[in-house]
Amino acid sequence: MSIAATTAPDVRRRELAAFLRSRRERITPEQVGLVRGRRRRTPGLRREEVAQLSAVGVTWYTWIEQARDIQVSPQVLDALAGALLLDPTERAHLFALAGQPDPRPGTPGQAVTPAVRALLDQLEPVPAAVQNSRFDLLAHNRTFGRLFCDLDALPPEERNTLWLACVNEEFRAAVTDLPELLVLLAGKLRAQMAEHLAEPAWKRLVRRLEAASPEFREIWARHDVIAPGGRTKVVRNALVGPLRFEHTNLWLGPAPGPVLVSYVPLDEETRAGCARLLELVAAEDRTRGLAA
Repeated sequence: MSIAATTAPDVRRRELAAFLRSRRERITPEQVGLVRGRRRRTPGLRREEVAQLSAVGVTWYTWIEQARDIQVSPQVLDALAGALLLDPTERAHLFALAGQPDPRPGTPGQAVTPAVRALLDQLEPVPAAVQNSRFDLLAHNRTFGRLFCDLDALPPEERNTLWLACVNEEFRAAVTDLPELLVLLAGKLRAQMAEHLAEPAWKRLVRRLEAASPEFREIWARHDVIAPGGRTKVVRNALVGPLRFEHTNLWLGPAPGPVLVSYVPLDEETRAGCARLLELVAAEDRTRGLAA
């Protein structure tokens, strides 16, 4: 084996690390909705801030910037591209350096802009999230993060509503109409997949679901299609009890692109329950901050 062949991966990893570092250092905290603070010495964002914005572990992101010999998944690269506000050319360069296929080729821009993140926060305690047409959860506020399960405890590749409904026991326990939800989500996925049949990310999701869930395999084999739409939803939350919502979607661009998903309380008990849930999550965050 030639020296060039053995060193090529190292060169690629170093280029990837340098590119990420350069993009991180050019972004101000204000651009992504963060407070600058008085003692900031790092140009641009800190590594832990990029990790937080992309929901990637700080250690894992640090290893990427250190050009460690690790495999970076397309899902992590997708999250980093959003956190670093990469334009389409920069995004393509990122995936090329990592040697990974882009799960969303031709992405025109980042759906989760700082303004959208700020909106998610301002909607609290109403649970809200940004979701793409493949049901990947791209961002969420604190209330949504604990509505069905602890989303922040999951890796990015598992933050997909259909995947959670099929395999995550905590999520499944919170859903009061699970059989109907699985049929609904699978039908919507098949309808929306018609425009993405050749895209690897869509085919990979279906393969994962078929391998992991007999329920999904049976439903998927029916070839049913269902149009997007909102509906009433009852959630059995593990922390505050039953909550009743009107589930609505607000498209952030041309349909069937990313949507702002919101769960509007239908009664006073649910409004109070959401406020209580937010209080509990905020208290947990403060406890973790003191322990860090």
